[in-house]
Amino acid sequence: MTQSIVVQVGQCGNQIGCQFWDLALREHAAVNKNGVYDEPISSFFRNVDSRYNDPVDIPVGTGKGKIKSLKARAILVDMEEGVVSEMMKGPLREVFDFKQLITDVSGSGNNWAVGHKMYGVQYHDQLSEVVRRSAEFCDCLQCFFILHSMGGGTGSGLGTYVLNLLEEEYPDVYRFVTAVYPSAEDDVITSPYNSVLAMRELTERADCILPVENQALVDIVNKISEAIPSLKTGKRTYNTVSGDIKANTAITGSDGGLVKPKDEKPFDSMNNIVANLLLNMTSSARFEGSLNVDLNEITMNLVPFPRLHYLVSSQSPLYATADVNLLPRQLDQMFSDAFSKDHQLMKTDPKHSLYLACALMVRGDVEISDVRRNIER
Repeated sequence: MTQSIVVQVGQCGNQIGCQFWDLALREHAAVNKNGVYDEPISSFFRNVDSRYNDPVDIPVGTGKGKIKSLKARAILVDMEEGVVSEMMKGPLREVFDFKQLITDVSGSGNNWAVGHKMYGVQYHDQLSEVVRRSAEFCDCLQCFFILHSMGGGTGSGLGTYVLNLLEEEYPDVYRFVTAVYPSAEDDVITSPYNSVLAMRELTERADCILPVENQALVDIVNKISEAIPSLKTGKRTYNTVSGDIKANTAITGSDGGLVKPKDEKPFDSMNNIVANLLLNMTSSARFEGSLNVDLNEITMNLVPFPRLHYLVSSQSPLYATADVNLLPRQLDQMFSDAFSKDHQLMKTDPKHSLYLACALMVRGDVEISDVRRNIER
């Protein structure tokens, strides 16, 4: 099975990455009840023996060995210490390898040039070394996932510098970028300039880009909030047009849950939407299945020309209903919602545009006949 490395750059990238690893661990724990280190979990996690000063990697082998200590195949980069330090003190601190962190204290001042031209050059050797070290732990490295914002200095500047470095040193490894774009009402005056400067690098260097717009995330969070009444009622399910909403299933919760923990940060709901996007897209790489879609098939089938690699992503459902039996009409509604502007992570109207290519990725126990029927209609 192939492996992927996640590179988290800047405050936004690291916060989304933290939510992704949390959800991925929960998902694997739900499936892997016996705590076995097998091929599915090895795609994004290493199994190490931490009894040594320099932890020793334990190979998958027969796929029946027990998990000793999981380490995420992740690289954490930020020119401020706040977010990374918080992660290394949080509940996921044991998942990240402290040797795979690169931080500074002064930040990039919301300036693309500082992140790209100054910190990129200054930390070039360290960035190259941590990537090389992560790659050496992989048996078959297939893909890099780069997470960063487009409005901040570190995310836009250093994030695109890392992308350039990966293209130069690992030209045959796919580079997927999840870039979060600022909204029109963004309070950082330099964010439009940072976005424009970073887009040139993305267009030239990335294999596939999943752009995410802040305003679209805000609208989705508001849509879910409207569908779910105040939790002060103490009810476990909530009646809506589509049926009773099952508790702990909204994609805005840190565990897919509706109840917000007391220590939830302001952007956690929005970050969890993006984390769920990555979780669903990589599920075929993290779990075995007869109809799985390989990650390279996404670029192969959806990118008609090298520079036309900006993919508009959409998710449905935004929460699950209490009725566990998925009726055909509910599945049909999910397909319709996937083409709705209310479910897209970019503020675009797909019904007034032309699709050059389209992929519908379905997870779960779904009949092939239902999928074919929806494609034909």
